[in-house]
Amino acid sequence: SSSSGDEALRDKRARILSRGLPKQKPIEGVKQVVVVASGKGGVGKSTTAVNIALALAANDSTKIVGLLDADIYGPSIPKMMNLKGNPELTPNNLMRPLKNYGIACMSMGFLIEETAPVVWRGLMVMSAVEKLLRQVDWGQLDYLVIDMPPGTGDVQLSVSQNIPIAGAVIVSTPQDVALLDAHKGAEMFRKVHVPVLGLVQNMSVFQCPKCKHETHIFGADGVRDLAKTLGLDILGDIPLHVNIRETCDSGQPVVISQPQSDA
Repeated sequence: SSSSGDEALRDKRARILSRGLPKQKPIEGVKQVVVVASGKGGVGKSTTAVNIALALAANDSTKIVGLLDADIYGPSIPKMMNLKGNPELTPNNLMRPLKNYGIACMSMGFLIEETAPVVWRGLMVMSAVEKLLRQVDWGQLDYLVIDMPPGTGDVQLSVSQNIPIAGAVIVSTPQDVALLDAHKGAEMFRKVHVPVLGLVQNMSVFQCPKCKHETHIFGADGVRDLAKTLGLDILGDIPLHVNIRETCDSGQPVVISQPQSDA
């Protein structure tokens, strides 16, 4: 019958897929990997990833933290962390991360010109991700924060299946369009058995600097509602504030430059 034929086909596909999945191999010297992801671009994921890495180091000076920019097409960590230049190579031909504010950083942005577009097909992108994961001398890290590209594509799957990940943080604005994609992101991590630590609601409220009136430009509490639906925690509620944007654009993220500010 056609139903038994469909079942046999599904079984065969499942067997092929299970054979093809790569075995997870830890990154040498790295104890815990935390990925910062978003379903959609433009929700402040990289800004959040940078400040999470800096906050992990600021909260405990005994911890050594690294930051990996896995966004091959749009690397923004070099600008946000005020870093330029090409990585040196070790005698073993591994790239040495560039450092600022005590954080070891690696990004595609160190390997290409600042304004050069990465016009690559999927296989080349996957090869670059593999190099950024495996051919970097991280030394000894307590935490490696990975700034993932937006979406739920090849890079996210490859990273999730190749290395053990302690947990994922999903960033979204409260806007319905962003929440749809954040929901997909959370479900993707669940499918590949990566624990989702929780959601960050970004750009949640704008306060007028003159009259102090508050406006929910992207809607109110959308991420909170999604967190309830998914049974997840809200890890942070970050306002839409000019200081957060300006400090990242100038390469002095808010956690470092304005640690006492409300933001």
